[in-house]
Amino acid sequence: MNPQCSECGLHYEREPGFFFGAMYISYAFSVAIFVAVGVALSFLGDFSLEIYLLAIIGVIALLLPFLFRYSRILFLYLFGGVDYEPAYKKKVSEVG
Repeated sequence: MNPQCSECGLHYEREPGFFFGAMYISYAFSVAIFVAVGVALSFLGDFSLEIYLLAIIGVIALLLPFLFRYSRILFLYLFGGVDYEPAYKKKVSEVG
């Protein structure tokens, strides 16, 4: 993740350790994936416990980079006081 926005220069990390809370969001994403893969496999057939575990671990391992990034983005949006403003780039180019 970039330390600051390339468009407006906003520093993303509000204070040291700010993104520790993003671990809870990442955990919630992982639990949702766990449940979704488990339910999908149960509808597809009667598999052994090893298949369930391998499938869940594999899917979470593949999605780990996305979970890391989007949990941080969501935490920053919810608790960092940052709002996305799509017209900002247009405003900056008009002023400058």
